[in-house]
Amino acid sequence: MTALSEYLRRLWVLSALLLGLHAVSLGQSNLVYNPSFEEHTLCPERIDAIGIMRGVDGWWQPTAGSSDYFNPCGGRECLVPRNKMGNQAAHTGEAYCGIYCSKEDYREYLQTELREPLRRGCTYRASFWVSLADKSPYSVATLGMLFSQERLEDSTWNILRRREVVHLEGGEEQVISSECAPQVGGTIERQLDDTRQWVQIAGEFVAEGGERFLTLGNFATFNRSSVVETGMPNAVLPGAYYYIDDVEVVCLQCPEQHPSLQSDTLSIGQTFTLQNILFDTDKSELLPPSYAELQKLLSLLRKHPTMRIEVQGHTDDQGTAEHNRILSEQRAQAVVQYLVGNGIDASRLEWHGYGKSLPIDSNLTPEGRRHNRRVECRILQL
Repeated sequence: MTALSEYLRRLWVLSALLLGLHAVSLGQSNLVYNPSFEEHTLCPERIDAIGIMRGVDGWWQPTAGSSDYFNPCGGRECLVPRNKMGNQAAHTGEAYCGIYCSKEDYREYLQTELREPLRRGCTYRASFWVSLADKSPYSVATLGMLFSQERLEDSTWNILRRREVVHLEGGEEQVISSECAPQVGGTIERQLDDTRQWVQIAGEFVAEGGERFLTLGNFATFNRSSVVETGMPNAVLPGAYYYIDDVEVVCLQCPEQHPSLQSDTLSIGQTFTLQNILFDTDKSELLPPSYAELQKLLSLLRKHPTMRIEVQGHTDDQGTAEHNRILSEQRAQAVVQYLVGNGIDASRLEWHGYGKSLPIDSNLTPEGRRHNRRVECRILQL
């Protein structure tokens, strides 16, 4: 690396840090749950060429490509800082993940669901940090962040692509696949070849609305990935392997509060927090003060007869994860049953319990926990 390129790299990192501090000073909250992979239920045991990444709260691999988790609590191959792929301390905290961006078209990805869907017309800033593993004989330049309304997944080890089922005449179906275009990164701007320092990939974009899944990885083919030999000895794999840490998505131009049920502007992906939906402690039966808000929701559904919604239940972090998940499901189902009992077709309603996995406030204070105990509804169709 030349002195000029090193200077430019340092300038880029400094600018990114300043932008990040500016976002914090404005009170913007990260829409990514478990952004530095610290929260986990299992310690990683080994790096497996054919396997499934488990134990990282809120994150998974969307394809058969075996993404990896690194944590000081893990087995020898998965330790931090020294592990099977190299020697690198976490950017922050203790843990990070790793993905393989092959010299050919084998790919690994990381995927998560955002705390809330992105809102149409709002400007977001998204970023994550990468470091090329020491034992990578190649580097690429096209890692990116892809936001999608639906969860993208594939049973193969290949590049992740969008797949759409097209219904043809005669009842036949055809699957059409297309390339994914990341909203952030994914283009040849600079070679991601630094094995000593963490490098940030960042950018801004305007949301179409309703994007609630985020996928990280290399969506470009081999010929468009700017593959460069690193000359590193003792290579473990024949491609480029990257450590991933500190994922962030913040809204730069968005109203702080969810729209109300009386909002004049509706769009797919909008989420409404239902006010004063009350239950007894550890119970799922609706209390009478809840009915006023539910009547507003009934009016909205009757006004828009083709609208479909998902009712979401959430809890604070008191109690076990499984208990909270079940309780949140039961509370969301109670709202759905009320709507069906008042004439709303059940086919227009979905429900899901997220437990304590998607907090919107700190669980360290009574006020924050009260905010996290909530029922929301998200517009699926208008």
